[in-house]
Amino acid sequence: MAVGHVEEIQYPEWLSNVVLVPKPRGEWRICVNFRDLNKACPKDFYPLQRIDQLVDSSFGCELLSMMDASQGYHQIMLAPEDRKRVSFITSAGTFCYTAMPFGLKNAGATYQRLVDKIFHYQIGRNMEGGRFLGFMVTYRGIEENSSKIKAILDMKAPSNINEVQRLTGRIAALSRFVSKSAEKSLPFFKVLRKIRRFEWDVSCQQAFEELKDYLAKLPLLVKPCPGDTLYLFHSTTPQVVSSVLIREEDSRQMPIYYVSKVLNGAEGRYASIEKMALALVVTARKLRPYFLTYPVGVKTNMPLKQTLGKPDTSGRLIK
Repeated sequence: MAVGHVEEIQYPEWLSNVVLVPKPRGEWRICVNFRDLNKACPKDFYPLQRIDQLVDSSFGCELLSMMDASQGYHQIMLAPEDRKRVSFITSAGTFCYTAMPFGLKNAGATYQRLVDKIFHYQIGRNMEGGRFLGFMVTYRGIEENSSKIKAILDMKAPSNINEVQRLTGRIAALSRFVSKSAEKSLPFFKVLRKIRRFEWDVSCQQAFEELKDYLAKLPLLVKPCPGDTLYLFHSTTPQVVSSVLIREEDSRQMPIYYVSKVLNGAEGRYASIEKMALALVVTARKLRPYFLTYPVGVKTNMPLKQTLGKPDTSGRLIK
């Protein structure tokens, strides 16, 4: 209330409950559960930016400008007639927001539209590198945020299911940088499948230590240049399919993006050629902007092109 984002209201039109959410640094964030209000609101389909494309677009600049809006949503004021709809109840009374709060269904689209209008024609470059959408972007390439890596390196071996879930979540956040991330995480996923009991065995501990060794020397990722032809390499195992998209320069292969997927029960019984086709489909969906922008050659030791090109191809391959 001191800064004017909240005011007391006597006759609210909608009333929601307050929810406390923990912040990463141990503090608490007061949020409001607008679930019922969101159900009644039409959807704003303004497109949100893809983080991968934004990060790639900043690569190669020697000087960058990094801006982080403080309480960005609260910089957008609500129309007076709408404030009675974003009301909430506390032990001290009923209040409403005067600025756009977190939790509204269309808040992200509204904020993105405004930011796009303000900064569309502005380009600032005054830093050699910085954190951008969770990544470390410099003129040399794209690196993962060191704090995300440190969070895993500092972890002790999990002692319960919740800690294993936290570990797999942190690995997923780094998956773009981790070759065969699903394969490296496979022992942890097996632990999560054992609902009734927790069992951290020797294979889990070994995978945990090998993961830490790998994270200590993560590769530097690059961005494709206009006119490049990119290359896709696949790897399949009985339980995992993996891919890496690379660009070549002076006979050097430089990674752009790693993709990996754990196979479900039925997919694990696919033939090798079918797993290779599945890896291509998974990667093409994940990296669709690259496939639409650049020619992509698939490097494989299997007759994938000939098999998919046969007029009598049927079953899973034709799908």
